[in-house]
Amino acid sequence: MLMVIENGNKVHVIYRALYDSSTRRHFLGEVVAADGALCRLEGYVFVLDPESDLYKKKPEKRITIIDLAESGYIVNVLDKNVVLADVTYKYLENIGRVATDGKDFILDINEFGPKS
Repeated sequence: MLMVIENGNKVHVIYRALYDSSTRRHFLGEVVAADGALCRLEGYVFVLDPESDLYKKKPEKRITIIDLAESGYIVNVLDKNVVLADVTYKYLENIGRVATDGKDFILDINEFGPKS
């Protein structure tokens, strides 16, 4: 049987904001256990700082459980070679806001709006 998500997959998860004043939050992590779309992820939280309009990466690793099939999330599957600890957010000329490791990995997150 084909599994859509498997242990070892790396994902970038955007939590959909329910209100304009909702905290904008993203999670970048690796699947350490999966049962269907229900996943235990280990990785990093990014939170939008409304003062600077920049996403700030929390330095400590976290473990979260997310049902990736729920409508409250936008999920991008990343290349297995991305080193999650190296990923930060920045603005790149002619692209806009991206998640990048400063090397080969660049994820354009502009299609989710300026407050994604």
